[in-house]
Amino acid sequence: MITLPERPHLVPPTVDVRISYLTGEQADMRVRGEDTAWLGPASLDFAAFVADRVGVRERWGVPSTLLWYVSGPHYLGTLVVRHRLLPEEAGGHIGYHVVHPWQHQGHATRMLAEGRLRAAELGIDRALLTVAPVNRWSRHVVLANGGASDGRNPDGEDRFLLPTVGDR
Repeated sequence: MITLPERPHLVPPTVDVRISYLTGEQADMRVRGEDTAWLGPASLDFAAFVADRVGVRERWGVPSTLLWYVSGPHYLGTLVVRHRLLPEEAGGHIGYHVVHPWQHQGHATRMLAEGRLRAAELGIDRALLTVAPVNRWSRHVVLANGGASDGRNPDGEDRFLLPTVGDR
């Protein structure tokens, strides 16, 4: 396992992790069998790619903040905090992923713990998270952070309510 130069933490998207971001996302997309064509334009003008992701932006129909989980020059994953839910509560407040090379090392659990604090700063007391029923790893991450089952949404995803402040 690679020893990271510092404790990973959430930051706004940054050009400082260019190579690690591009290679991590490429590896992740290939493992999942997804199209990597978007990486070409991103690699040609990474500064513009990053600039388009910094700050509060309208994503998935609501104001959202995108953060990257990094350690020095290493990009490990992405966390999204939606500032509010859609009326049908599809998708939840917090979404996250760790790129394939860094999975199963506790990063998602720590990233979500830090993401809880970001949601609390937005006035979200209990965040809604949704998890595909087959995603046992994500279920473990949510439960490890104090998430409580709240049934299923209309899309068949499991719903969890996660306290953002106080005891987990």
